[in-house]
Amino acid sequence: MTRTDRTDITPRGGAAPSRRALLGWGGAGLALGAVAAGGAVAAATGGRNEVSPEAGAVEFHGAHQAGIATPVQDRLHFAAFDVTTDDRDAFVQLLKDWTAAARRMTAGRAVGDGAWGGPAEAPPDDTGEALGLPPSRLTLTIGFGPSLFDRFGLRDRRPAALVDLPQFPGDDLDPSRSGGDLCIQACADDPQVAVHAVRNLARIGFGKVAVRWSQLGFGKTSSTTPDSQTPRNLFGFKDGTDNIAGDETDRLNQHVWVAAGDGSAKDAWMAGGSYLVARRIRMHIEIWDRTSLQEQEDVFGRDKKEGAPVGKAKEHDKPFLPAMKPTAHVRLAHPDSNGGITILRRG
Repeated sequence: MTRTDRTDITPRGGAAPSRRALLGWGGAGLALGAVAAGGAVAAATGGRNEVSPEAGAVEFHGAHQAGIATPVQDRLHFAAFDVTTDDRDAFVQLLKDWTAAARRMTAGRAVGDGAWGGPAEAPPDDTGEALGLPPSRLTLTIGFGPSLFDRFGLRDRRPAALVDLPQFPGDDLDPSRSGGDLCIQACADDPQVAVHAVRNLARIGFGKVAVRWSQLGFGKTSSTTPDSQTPRNLFGFKDGTDNIAGDETDRLNQHVWVAAGDGSAKDAWMAGGSYLVARRIRMHIEIWDRTSLQEQEDVFGRDKKEGAPVGKAKEHDKPFLPAMKPTAHVRLAHPDSNGGITILRRG
């Protein structure tokens, strides 16, 4: 399960296991500038053997990239890429080709001329495993890693905030499964639709980019829709109670979207975009399953049934942080404990 929660919980003076001990930090952070999806694109062409667009298609273009504040889907395929070409024009064309293909796939259409009906002497434009499947709310979010700005004369365009993460306590980072010049986050309600999308973008990028690492994910461990039930994580606790909702425009503008006036003039291209940290976390459920209910609730700072904070009755009651153990997740992750900082998390 892939999550972006970096909260550190260390037990003090008690027998309760730390959440950090239960969450082994494998993989690595990938800090990315995910810009709005309204840039230059290649013209779309009519394709053969398309799936007719159906309800459930998420518009690819817009003021912000889909897949950030979009309602969370059931499945994920996240892939990081190394750029293998030194040809700037070829790289620019790749981004245009990715845009055209992503626009078609998110609409439930095949890539290019499709999986059949084209020249018999050439490979098909689409691998075909999503033929007949609906769009399944597919979103494709594309981001640029810090290392990309060391290429193609882009060093002066790297935003000041786009820096590599430090190593956090408990991290066990594998360099081969960390970092990357580019990333693609494919989310959908059908795993085959998500995998098909990344597979085809990787195929289009052959000779220009190579997959560095990837991660499949399932389940909803956070919610971006205020009317939906808060999902539960693999520890059985509601997760994402205070997550920013997709319709909270003011909070999204304050905490998620980059404003035109943020940073220096060189960062202006990031306006409307956001920053992403991708974290792979190992959950030691065999230890957790032998932990008493009271200790489990002490670790989270919430009761397991309702998700209510310590001393409260309902999940969304305002937590009283001093009533919790100093190491409780809710207390350590709360904006009041972090100078007001809030993140939008998609587990």
